[in-house]
Amino acid sequence: MSGLIPQQFIENLLDRTDLAELIGSRITLKKAGANYKARCPFHDEKTPSFNVRPDKGFYHCFGCGAHGDAISFVREFEGLDFTAAVEELARRAGLEVPYDKVASQQIRQSRTLTDALDYAREFYRNRLASTEGQLAREYLAARGLDDAIIELYQLGFAPGAGTALYNAASEELRKPLIETGTVSDRYGRPRDLFRNRVMFPIRNTRGRTVAFGGRTLGDDKAKYINSPESDAFHKSREIYGLFEARQALRRIDKLLVVEGYMDVIALAQFGIHCAVAAMGTATNQDSLAALLKQTRHLVFCFDGDTAGHRAADRAMENALELLEDGIHLQFLMLPEGEDPDTLVRKEGAEAFEKRIQQARPLSRYLFDRMQEGLDLSLPENQGELRSRVEPLLSRMPRGSLRDAMWHEMLRLCRPPRAPWQNNNSKRNSSNRGAGSAATPATPSERVPVRLSKNHMLCLAMLDAPEMATELKDLCRQDRQLDKAATFAAWLDQHGLRTRRQVYQMLARSPEDQARFRSLFDGIEHLPGRQEALKSARALLAPNDEARQKQRLRALAEKARELNFADLSPEERQQLKASLSSHQGKHG
Repeated sequence: MSGLIPQQFIENLLDRTDLAELIGSRITLKKAGANYKARCPFHDEKTPSFNVRPDKGFYHCFGCGAHGDAISFVREFEGLDFTAAVEELARRAGLEVPYDKVASQQIRQSRTLTDALDYAREFYRNRLASTEGQLAREYLAARGLDDAIIELYQLGFAPGAGTALYNAASEELRKPLIETGTVSDRYGRPRDLFRNRVMFPIRNTRGRTVAFGGRTLGDDKAKYINSPESDAFHKSREIYGLFEARQALRRIDKLLVVEGYMDVIALAQFGIHCAVAAMGTATNQDSLAALLKQTRHLVFCFDGDTAGHRAADRAMENALELLEDGIHLQFLMLPEGEDPDTLVRKEGAEAFEKRIQQARPLSRYLFDRMQEGLDLSLPENQGELRSRVEPLLSRMPRGSLRDAMWHEMLRLCRPPRAPWQNNNSKRNSSNRGAGSAATPATPSERVPVRLSKNHMLCLAMLDAPEMATELKDLCRQDRQLDKAATFAAWLDQHGLRTRRQVYQMLARSPEDQARFRSLFDGIEHLPGRQEALKSARALLAPNDEARQKQRLRALAEKARELNFADLSPEERQQLKASLSSHQGKHG
């Protein structure tokens, strides 16, 4: 819908937005001349490299390359789409977004529906606090929920009377309540969908109510029921608990995907605010895509029974086509008979967090599941494993993860070395002309392990930390090398020059252990030391001339983004020398 917003309005909106005030309301900015500096909200760093230029209307991070205007910042920081970001800025400026007639009608319709659903949410909350909500309050207390968590998730109570909500709503809200299915008119007369149930409002990323889930307090056949799909609610797009997670966390590094509303709420009460629940079937591709829009790291948490393993298998298979390099999926299977709600109350938050940290990567889960019931010492079972795994790997996008998993499959399926393949095979083969019928050796299949630049550089610096001084500036200029840039800056900052020194520093610093714990996530097999060093040099520093050009380009960019006067004397001298040389060549 972004194309339906006049460009002139967008430009006027940006002109009226104080970028420093907007960003400063979300992160801490420090004045630096006419500009502002801060630690970047889009990647981890200890020294500020995030610059805000209110006079130019843009921000730029020299650490990760994040760059943009006010709309870009709101989109990235709040996780909104373009239209929602424009609406947020317009709201702050006290403006109405001038959509065209068709778009305006659609938006008014959508707002009418969410207005009615927000009214229903408040109605249910008030009923929970009333005398008739006593049983619902006792149920929530028995589940261990306190007033603060009930307020955070806006829980409520739907009275048992068949038309309590409909009767309480104004005339203008009744029709949208019927359109969303919150009130049903299937039999020609209105009747509330939710009756005698604890209510769980489902809110979108902007905090507007789009649907409800209801848990019965009686002996209804259906323990839980949910709102039907409507123009305001599409199951595959909504994630329960995401709005609350964003409210509680400064940045979402990972999401723990659980199966129920109470699982999300119980974990939040114990301080684990990254838990969410996908609506409908959490393991279909639409839901997975919606989750991956929020973060590149998902941990799926399932009960350890047969049904839980089936759900995990579906999630794994549906995720394969989405597994680009950089996406990290894990599986946490709980003890049989337990769910997150019961387990976190039984063992506490610290123990549950430890389970999350030890969750199996998708690659390990896949091979563990595919090997079940197979004895890989038997050739027949090796062939069976390959027949199970190969079709799954073929669905994955090309990349280093697929290569590594293919390599692992071949390792597991490779038969033991045959007698004719021993050290005497060369001598025996020389006598084949004398009539001996030697059995031909089985050709070995070898798949090279290709890692991303980020991983290859980190591995190279782990083996040769002295490279960090040379690589840190080059890595900072490429946003895709964020991990390598962070690792290089840390190595250089502490003056680490040997692998032993790196391990000693990490052993003494729990903070650095946590910081680099996921540095090599997704790597199943490591290349040799020389291969890593050679690849790193080839990727970043093919020759001295290229390295010098890259340095000068970085200086020119820095001069454009800031001011020439902000450069150090050494940097100004290098830039002047480069310009003089260029003018001399081109006369």
